[in-house]
Amino acid sequence: MSELRVTQIKSGIGEKPAARKTLQALGLRKVGDQVAHADRPEIRGMVHAVRHLVEVEEVK
Repeated sequence: MSELRVTQIKSGIGEKPAARKTLQALGLRKVGDQVAHADRPEIRGMVHAVRHLVEVEEVK
């Protein structure tokens, strides 16, 4: 199963509360943080919601 490596590249300050909570649910707290998640539809949807704040890589 592949994984997604999600890196926060922009701050959540000034974003709507829903976007900030999505970052928190992904496990991202500050710029530069990286987390790995299983490649699942739920995670892809969360990443899509904050795509302007994160960078995503597929890891095999």
